[in-house]
Amino acid sequence: MKKCGICLTIFLMFISGFASTSFAAEEKGPKLAEDAKSAVLMERDTGEVLYNKNADEKLPPASMTKIMTMLLIMEALDKGTLKLDENVRVSEYAASMGGSQIFLEAGEEMTVNELLKGVAVASGNDASVALAERISGSEEEFVAKMNEKAKNLGLSNTSFQNTTGLPAKDHYTTAHDMAVMAKELLKHEEITKYTSIYEDYLRKGTEDEFWLVNTNKLVKFYDGVDGLKTGFTREALYCLTATAKKDDMRVIAVVMGAKTPKERNATISSMLDYAFNSYETDALYKRYQKVDQLNMIRAKQSEIDVVTNESVSLLKKKGEQMDNVKTDIIYNENLKLPLNKGQEIGILKVSSNGKPLSEAKLVVKDSVDEAGVFTLFKRTMSEMVKNR
Repeated sequence: MKKCGICLTIFLMFISGFASTSFAAEEKGPKLAEDAKSAVLMERDTGEVLYNKNADEKLPPASMTKIMTMLLIMEALDKGTLKLDENVRVSEYAASMGGSQIFLEAGEEMTVNELLKGVAVASGNDASVALAERISGSEEEFVAKMNEKAKNLGLSNTSFQNTTGLPAKDHYTTAHDMAVMAKELLKHEEITKYTSIYEDYLRKGTEDEFWLVNTNKLVKFYDGVDGLKTGFTREALYCLTATAKKDDMRVIAVVMGAKTPKERNATISSMLDYAFNSYETDALYKRYQKVDQLNMIRAKQSEIDVVTNESVSLLKKKGEQMDNVKTDIIYNENLKLPLNKGQEIGILKVSSNGKPLSEAKLVVKDSVDEAGVFTLFKRTMSEMVKNR
């Protein structure tokens, strides 16, 4: 197998400067969230934390829980096990959800597209449960998948008991973990088509028409904000996981435990201002961009495209110069056929002057089957003729 198990180094001599592996520590930097219980500011591509306050404190997330709910919905859509245009029949249990809702009726049918809009824009608890039941059969089974996904993301300070964020014992997360969940959700860029909607309608043109207004007012009042999710309960107070993009830079800001919605929005705005005023990124690879090609002797396909599973960028303080930036491709050992589309086969490491900056997973663009005997025979004969 060509290049497998070795390190492929690509020097990017046209980029200059230097970036440290950690831009902010909890005791240092600007005071951006003095009145909130916890907060974190993260650059999306690198996952670099630019600011944090009590970022690992376990707190109730309220409806920010729906970030994980939406992540599993988007994954189901990607796999094809869920379709945007299919109808979902609403159960009595889903229709009985209190709190924020889009007032679904038991037995009513609504498309996945409309239900997802109800979750993303209006924070509908009933819509969240209806989609959870469609994907997993029950909310309980869906919650098990939420906790499994959290574990797979390395989130040891997160525990979910429902899909909605309604108060429940042992339902908690942290500002840091919320940012990681948001980072994962934003790999599905189409989610912002929903979370950026400020107002819309469900059942439009009928007597049951329902007006949707985004609970995240910053999508209208802060340029570049296109998500993601608010939250409020008496226990959690006012929370928000927001994301904004300017030029090539996308950041995630999380605030938990603010006393008022005005304070919450002001805190998020100041964090976003700090990020965009202080930092910038240089894009290296877009998501699913080809970075290498493998040749596996026993593979049915003679050439295997290797791509990133997320966008890859360099993060630097504004005005800093960067030099000796390189990317290293390190493949997993003992890769075996067949390989499934999207299967992780290695990592891409970005460094500057020998100091690590970030990592991204590498996956195969398409499924790779093992070649049959006849294909291997023809390939062997072709190589023998070529080498005569």
